[in-house]
Amino acid sequence: MHVSIVLFTSDLRLHDHPPLRAASEARHVVPLFVRDRGVTDAGFAAPNRLAFLADCLRDLDAGLRERGGRLVVRSGDVVEEVCRVATETDADEVHMAADFSAYAQRREQRLRGALEADGRRLHVHDTVTSAVAPGALAPAASDHFAVFTPYFRHWSGVRLREPLAAPSTVRVPDRVGSEEPPSRAGLSGVSAGLAGGGEAAGRERMTSWLRDGVGGYEDRHDDLADDATSRFSPHLHFGTLSPVELAHRARKVGGPGAEAFVRQLAWRDFHRQVLAARPAAALADYRTKHDRWRSGRTAREDLEAWKEGRTGYPVVDAAMRQLRHEGWMHNRGRLLTASFLAKTLYVDWREGARYFLELLVDGDIANNQLNWQWMAGTGTDSRPNRVLNPVAQAKRYDPDGAYVRRWVPELADVDAPLVHEPWKLRGLDRAAVGDYPDPIVALSDGLARFKRSRGLD
Repeated sequence: MHVSIVLFTSDLRLHDHPPLRAASEARHVVPLFVRDRGVTDAGFAAPNRLAFLADCLRDLDAGLRERGGRLVVRSGDVVEEVCRVATETDADEVHMAADFSAYAQRREQRLRGALEADGRRLHVHDTVTSAVAPGALAPAASDHFAVFTPYFRHWSGVRLREPLAAPSTVRVPDRVGSEEPPSRAGLSGVSAGLAGGGEAAGRERMTSWLRDGVGGYEDRHDDLADDATSRFSPHLHFGTLSPVELAHRARKVGGPGAEAFVRQLAWRDFHRQVLAARPAAALADYRTKHDRWRSGRTAREDLEAWKEGRTGYPVVDAAMRQLRHEGWMHNRGRLLTASFLAKTLYVDWREGARYFLELLVDGDIANNQLNWQWMAGTGTDSRPNRVLNPVAQAKRYDPDGAYVRRWVPELADVDAPLVHEPWKLRGLDRAAVGDYPDPIVALSDGLARFKRSRGLD
């Protein structure tokens, strides 16, 4: 075998990369990334993710050059470009990571057919973007687990493969042409505080956080102001970190914090196996409650106030402003803002999920859509009618008010607990709160409306 192609998709790393390891058995390997026209046309190419992707591709190219290779970048239809590169280099086979989305499955089928028609082979590798592949675990009477607890019990019993080292050398044919890797420079609409991407940044964070942060994760991961989360989600989304390696390294650290973190990796795999089995859940209720979501002018105004971080509920507004500035939001903030939109305002969860995907650098379809459904009560939650009270949650997870004051500067001089109590803020001198708005709805009114709509009153 003379030439193999490794097609990078959402696995933009050199460490623990089974397709790259397999392709490197050939005399020459073509590390290929196609800037997929289908992804752009489908509306998934949000500015923050394009910027992070550009960082990842440049870092991947640099890592390959350190090993004597380079990244080959093309633009267009993935199937056409892969076949074109295979023809140019006379490649025998193509290696790629398995993916589970409906779009990825269609792409894989088209690519397999086109390559086989030319006498070439496609090899698809599991457990590259998941620790446990979708479909690997299932109860006796179904094709997937609909409840996390039994899924996690089975997931925990799986013996994960050992992580692979990065290749020491990568030999790329001279004759294959490439575009320059993209740059985030010149991209418009990128959040001002967006973090940098790439495997080097991801591995640096992994090393430091597993050394200094994971020990306190169980107790502190919901603390809004402390921000003790791993912030690995963008790196997992783009594959600059391996979930298999993360699980192994966290387990090696051990302790309650590491156990709690590994559980979050299992949640990620849980959502992926749900969506793989029920791809319609990306847009349709997984378990419908026959909601008749609010519409009309007032609902649209409420939605816009939520997007702008001007609901009058400081912790909700702080989280929404963090999202706009960083392209990322604290996990507790995601739960609070989703509950507020879908249940307190009773606006369709799809509106919130769509807005999150416009801004989130880690905008993963499975995690985003199914977490939104969890909070809307249309997903896998066994308590679908729970409503998170933003005031009570703020007092619990931001007791000193530091998170709110960080992101809502109008309230920078207001101390806790007053900063979390919208009805008391209205009694302050306007100079103390600037133009911060009054609440757009009373929590009691929102709860009563939700209960009526769900037939719970």
